[in-house]
Amino acid sequence: MSLPPVKTRERLSEVRYEIRGELARRARELEGQGRKLIKLNIGNPGAFGFRAPEHLQRAIADRIADTDPYTHQQGLPQAREAIAAFHKQRGTPNASPERVFVGNGVSELIDLSLRALLNPGDEVLLPSPDYPLWSAATILNDGRPVYYRCLPENGFLPDPDEIASLVSSRTRAIVLINPNNPTGAAYPRELLEQIVAIAQRHKLLLMCDEIYDSILYGDAKFEPIAPIAGDLPCLSFGGLSKVHRACGWRVGWAVLSGDPVASGNLHHAMDLLGALRLCANVPGQFAIEAALHGEDTIAPLCAPGGRLFEARRAVIESIEQSRHLELVAPAGALYAFPAVTGAAAQGFDDHRFALELLETEDVLVVPGSSFNVPYRNHFRVTLLPQPDDLREVFRRVERLLDRYAQADADAQVAVA
Repeated sequence: MSLPPVKTRERLSEVRYEIRGELARRARELEGQGRKLIKLNIGNPGAFGFRAPEHLQRAIADRIADTDPYTHQQGLPQAREAIAAFHKQRGTPNASPERVFVGNGVSELIDLSLRALLNPGDEVLLPSPDYPLWSAATILNDGRPVYYRCLPENGFLPDPDEIASLVSSRTRAIVLINPNNPTGAAYPRELLEQIVAIAQRHKLLLMCDEIYDSILYGDAKFEPIAPIAGDLPCLSFGGLSKVHRACGWRVGWAVLSGDPVASGNLHHAMDLLGALRLCANVPGQFAIEAALHGEDTIAPLCAPGGRLFEARRAVIESIEQSRHLELVAPAGALYAFPAVTGAAAQGFDDHRFALELLETEDVLVVPGSSFNVPYRNHFRVTLLPQPDDLREVFRRVERLLDRYAQADADAQVAVA
């Protein structure tokens, strides 16, 4: 007698996370068969030979004997003091250790903060494309994602007028990802001022994912949202995973700025939820002060001659030489978001393309529609591999797109 299947939460059917989804599972199967793949699906520096800086490693090793007990639910006092001091230097209003929350990566804090904020049916304005965790966490906390477009023809920057038009009586927050994942767009101050004005007019919470804040190329500049927001309640998210190449340590933080009275209920809710999970990973928290107030190790990687800069250059030059691709050059972050154009784009489906690229060319990318966009002609790659590996990736991409373009030409001849 067979048992009935265990039922799961119905809203999970609305959640997509292709970064580690079906294609990644297929990649593992191929690797099990002995295939050697180039995997560009995830921004995981350690998987590409990057190491967390030595002074961060020493900071943990020197205090490992002190890491056995639980700590305060909001984080180690000295870690929160270091984060608050960092934000004060940026001009964040009311930055204090009491308003800092340390979590197991920014991912946990995104979920926790939305759980603290949302009631069933509440709406959150999200960028399209977005990092899909934001959509998933909104849905799983009974909210409704409402997307504002960040179009490639506008450099993947949003239109403030469209954001304003999407605000309803159920809207609770505006989410920004700056610099953006997956596009690499960096938001100029004037644009942020316009978005802050919308949030002020409608009394909305600002939530800004700033995990890539120091990963910038050329003359790109990062503008933190909190100093612009002033007294308006704002959550700014950061962590060690990307700038400091320590993904596996799972250390992130959220800083609640603005008027303490206006944000008091949210503070108490986040504190309660933080207490329910007891505390964040303790060893990694001892690296926060060294990360934020020690040697800058990311700027050399992003400057000409640095590995990330040269990887970005390899992607840009490869796409410039392509017959089938276009790119808005990323100003920051660890990704590029190319578009397939021309004959190769006729009838193009990004999931089919990603699967065929994996099966026939041993390259794993993420379909663009996984980032909650309505179009199907983009894909995301990470800039973490060696530059020569990325040039090889785009040679393989070009081979597959050549086949697509030829198939389109053959179909045109057959119709004629």
